Amino acid sequence: MGIRLVCGLISVLLGTGAWAEAGSELLPGTILKVKPSVVAVGTYMPARNPNAVFLGTGFAVGDGRKVVTNAHVVGKQLDVGHLERFAIFYRQDGNELMQEVSLGQTDSQHDLAVLTLTQGRLPALELADSTTVREGELYAFTGYPIGMVLGLYPVTHRGIVSAISPNAIPVISSKQLNFKMVKSLTTPFDVFQLDATAYPGNSGSPLYDISDAKVVGIINKVFVQGSKENAISNPSGISYAIPAEHIRKLLM
Repeated sequence: MGIRLVCGLISVLLGTGAWAEAGSELLPGTILKVKPSVVAVGTYMPARNPNAVFLGTGFAVGDGRKVVTNAHVVGKQLDVGHLERFAIFYRQDGNELMQEVSLGQTDSQHDLAVLTLTQGRLPALELADSTTVREGELYAFTGYPIGMVLGLYPVTHRGIVSAISPNAIPVISSKQLNFKMVKSLTTPFDVFQLDATAYPGNSGSPLYDISDAKVVGIINKVFVQGSKENAISNPSGISYAIPAEHIRKLLM
């Protein structure tokens, strides 16, 4: 019995290793397919220095004329008097491009927003059936961490879905509760918890299947230990993503 148990354990471990190795081999090609669809989301103001500011990440969906991001990324009040506009920034054929976008549908409960391109279209990513995602599966996400610091060079991270849990995180004391927390406690929905490091600029990054680039979710927050600054200097390595089923409903 002991020999069978040991052999079974070795088999499982080898299988897990092979699975991770296969993912590593597929990822480079998948990233090449994903990157043209991923943009930095921010604002543009002609008289400001710098005139462009990154707020987060987004990605093209549908017919390529719509970009999905987080509602909190585009939640700021625009300085209309100084011609501030929402815009997307991306690299295409070696050129750095900027395009103004209009804010369309928003879903504050699921932290989602849709931007519409004023001209042209981008290669769109396909949404997967996020209800089939299982804990332990390996996924990747691509976006613009730390804002403009790294320029228009999207960065990719990967990790497993470590838990599928309600978006409402328990607090130790009622003093820690705020209106947003109370609302999430009354209308909870499941989110993907990832054992991967995301940063503030990753908000809006697509979480996708390494084998086919289909999007299963959108990164929307990280677990922060202590102050906001710790999200960069001392990241927890725990991130969260909204399942793609909510994006699909918003686009209907």
